[in-house]
Amino acid sequence: MVAKRPLVVSCRMETIHVGLVADPAAPTAIARGMSDLSPPGEGDSWDITVVSEPFTTGSEDVEHAFDRLQDEARQRNWDLVVGLTELPLHDGEGRPLLVQVDSDQRAAVLSLPALGGVRMRSRSRGALRTLLSAMSEPGTKDDSRRVVLPHLRGRWRLLVGMVLANRPWLLVPGLKSALVAALATGAVATINSTVWLLAGSLSWWRLVVATIVSIALAVAWLVIDGDLWDHPDDESPEARERSRLYNASTLLTLTAGVLLCYLALYVVNLAWALFILDPDLMGGYLNASFGYRDLFVLAWFVASAATVGGGLGSGLETDEAIRAAAYSKREEDRRDRLARDRQPE
Repeated sequence: MVAKRPLVVSCRMETIHVGLVADPAAPTAIARGMSDLSPPGEGDSWDITVVSEPFTTGSEDVEHAFDRLQDEARQRNWDLVVGLTELPLHDGEGRPLLVQVDSDQRAAVLSLPALGGVRMRSRSRGALRTLLSAMSEPGTKDDSRRVVLPHLRGRWRLLVGMVLANRPWLLVPGLKSALVAALATGAVATINSTVWLLAGSLSWWRLVVATIVSIALAVAWLVIDGDLWDHPDDESPEARERSRLYNASTLLTLTAGVLLCYLALYVVNLAWALFILDPDLMGGYLNASFGYRDLFVLAWFVASAATVGGGLGSGLETDEAIRAAAYSKREEDRRDRLARDRQPE
């Protein structure tokens, strides 16, 4: 049982001591922005303490997370304790959860990805205020309360939240070897006469196919080379559902990151081509008619080649570096743990 002060209805205002235990990185930053949270209306006040601790690392079981939260509450003499995590929660039927509450122990776990990944600070403040207000009500007898999201819409909301938590826009800057390989490939290809002829001969739909194939190849190589594909811990439906969710999050994160890389490479290659190339000079050398409009097509084609080159260049990175670039802090720690568990003694 969590050591707590009795919450008694009286005319006298009481201070409820609340502990927020947050996973490192983004959850901790969000939690620290809520230390000034106050209850709606007049009544009891909240004294909120924020602790940064990876309370979900090493286990996907929410009951294990509750045990860690309750231990923390006993040590610090909190009345209520809430854990903020990037762990996706599910009920016994596989439906995504926003919150799971153990009312008897006055503890709860709030899944931040279930908030959808946008306007996280305001949404998390609203969710936590509502949660603490409900938990601090005297006479609560429920053994376990859950806030279940709509199955289909909630699943997509959770998936989007997981992808945004992975920060796909930081993928390429985190893979320096891939970035160097992509830029080098683009710089060389831009001044290659054969590339000019190929780019000029391709129709728009072939260029679209080249874009899709290059992005798919880069994503596939990152998954294979970084060993990013998740496997169920056991044969239970919950484990298989969890793996499907993690793998979908991985693919969407990598696709979004590589697509952003593709667009950046297009802009860089176009600027490079406009700066150093004279279409008339290249046309005279190749006995063809080229204009500045052709430079836009050239940059498009070169971006596809550079994306493949960047994907191959990621092979120079360690698996740990790839996971660090592709995942949130919590998910990175989880993948590192799984990688260590799969290694032979």
